[in-house]
Amino acid sequence: MLRLDAKTLVLFVFTATTVAAAGSSLNEQLPAGPERGKAIAACSNCHEPRIIVQQRLSKAAWTKEVDKMIRWGAEVDPNDRDALIDYFSTNFNTEQAAYVAPKTLSGSKPHAKAKR
Repeated sequence: MLRLDAKTLVLFVFTATTVAAAGSSLNEQLPAGPERGKAIAACSNCHEPRIIVQQRLSKAAWTKEVDKMIRWGAEVDPNDRDALIDYFSTNFNTEQAAYVAPKTLSGSKPHAKAKR
């Protein structure tokens, strides 16, 4: 029988909670809308929603991007394709402000390469 000490159990619960919270926060980056769930289902098998959120593309460019992702294996019902393109081009278009990445929690700065 497997026995866990208190430290191991606390670490396990903390890790599981952190992973669950991270997963939900990633999905929350996509704005509400009728196609949000379909976008998450079609896209998040291969990448985080953050990849979509940081884009600023025209409708023509979103059309090319969605078609490329479908060719690469994204599972999109043909009846949902145009609605997904509209969702992306409405929420992540060239007229929106540039994406600003969130600050890290630790506030740490990137490591500089050592001089030789």
